Amino acid sequence: MSSLENRMPLIGDRAPSFRAKTTQGEIDFPKDYEGSWVVFFSHPADFTPVCTTEFMTFASMQEAFAKRNCKLLGLSIDSLYAHIAWLRTIKEKIVFKGMKNVEVTFPVIEDLKMEVARAYGMLQPGASTTQAVRAVFLIDPKGIVRAILYYPLSNGRNVDEILRLVIALQTSDAHGVATPANWQPGEDVIVPPPGSCGVARARVEGKDPEVKCLDWFMCLKKCPPIS
Repeated sequence: MSSLENRMPLIGDRAPSFRAKTTQGEIDFPKDYEGSWVVFFSHPADFTPVCTTEFMTFASMQEAFAKRNCKLLGLSIDSLYAHIAWLRTIKEKIVFKGMKNVEVTFPVIEDLKMEVARAYGMLQPGASTTQAVRAVFLIDPKGIVRAILYYPLSNGRNVDEILRLVIALQTSDAHGVATPANWQPGEDVIVPPPGSCGVARARVEGKDPEVKCLDWFMCLKKCPPIS
């Protein structure tokens, strides 16, 4: 196995801890983020066009994440000085899809020794030995990895989808339900499968007016939005 390859944390694992310098000061992760959801994402390099559009989009949606008790945390292998210069350029010069004067206030980690990127499996030698791929880790308030997304170097992430996934996870936790394909907040959710034949029969027979069954194993219901 290459020295650049590390076992990435998996869903259900505790997020690897680290201390790092960022554009907002030093952090102790995940200790400093206890009690909050975190979208922890890596990007290949500063002063690159795809990354610029992503950072502008994340920054413009930061308030929407904050309303869901979710903080943003970025990383690349570039230096703190490069980060600062790049973020100033974004604010002062870049206009994209109506976004301008965008100030990135969430922390961006300096990872020159690639220690954090290795700990999270963000370096994939088949893609690049010097740049982190576009990894996204959704980490819950207890510091547990709940979802992982990977994008190639060439393609930007769908930030709306990342926010939707945060809300879906929070909805599942709050109500003990699952969410179907293409689910959007406010739509019906999936009730857990019945644990006995009696429950299955009662559902199919329509004895629970709040549950709509397509078959014994697949039932949906309305779900109040999470606060």
